[in-house]
Amino acid sequence: MLTITTLKQILAEPKSIVITTHYKPDGDALGSSLAMLLWLKAHGHQARLIVPSDYPSFLAWMPHQEEAIIYTENKALADKLIAASDLIFCLDFNGLARTHDMQPILSTSQATKVMIDHHLDPEGFDQFRHWNPESAATAYLVYDFIVNLLDDRSSITPEIATCLYTGIMTDTGSFRFQSTTVEVHLAIADLISLGAKNAEIHERVYNSSSENRLKFLGFCLLNRLVVLHEYNTAYFAITKEDLTRFNIVTGDTEGLVNYALSISGIKLAALIIDRTYQIKLSLRSVGTFPANEICAKYFNGGGHRNAAGGHDDHPLERVVEKFKAVLPAYKEQLMDN
Repeated sequence: MLTITTLKQILAEPKSIVITTHYKPDGDALGSSLAMLLWLKAHGHQARLIVPSDYPSFLAWMPHQEEAIIYTENKALADKLIAASDLIFCLDFNGLARTHDMQPILSTSQATKVMIDHHLDPEGFDQFRHWNPESAATAYLVYDFIVNLLDDRSSITPEIATCLYTGIMTDTGSFRFQSTTVEVHLAIADLISLGAKNAEIHERVYNSSSENRLKFLGFCLLNRLVVLHEYNTAYFAITKEDLTRFNIVTGDTEGLVNYALSISGIKLAALIIDRTYQIKLSLRSVGTFPANEICAKYFNGGGHRNAAGGHDDHPLERVVEKFKAVLPAYKEQLMDN
């Protein structure tokens, strides 16, 4: 592993750098990546951001997001940039498989890889790691990387502050999750002082739903919500026909699982979606219940204790039954008050 001293020396001279993140970037992934892009470009590096796929429309206002190269839409250019890069910043993911189609070229790249992330059990593809699984968000770690490791707070512009604020805000559920520590609030206050307009950011992220998305939400609450009181568990099972009916696009299912978790007494919530090519699962939990353990053991995934994801290749109905069949093994934990 490289030391921060060595990395500083590497970054002291202009380099060709690629920044990337996980498939279907969320607010933390895109916010972290854009902040890193802007910081690197300000320091004279030839930096480019490559995202593995599209991202939610409610993030399309973010500073310089139009510079992101979407891998699925421009593979040839992206591959050329990766092949020519001196460094690759890998943000908000701990395993190359999370980049989907980008995995092969990232795996074979000889560029120095810098990982900044807060997910459990890093794969080990990196040469420098700024990692803390207890951190509220990767955007917080990028803030810490710039301010503390690089001692360069003065380089945080209002645009960088906006990107970092967005990442932290979205990954902490607007600062309500347990991971929102005193240090996080202090960082957020600092980002506001550096130019992040907090009210405007909240408005753009949370008050930008399409009519289709709101109708889809109402449909799911009325027709797809199942509550298993005997396990303090609730879930949504969304068919591909549901997605087609409401013309669902990337980001429209964001936050849906939290409605199931918001029911009084519920300890575990799941969103199970038929994406045609695969069944995707998003699990949320409260307290000490290990949502990540269920995803890792049964659904080819993982994540944080209270927020995890996975996937399965079987039909939706079978995956739902599999999820329900897992619950008896956790009944004591789920029913523990």
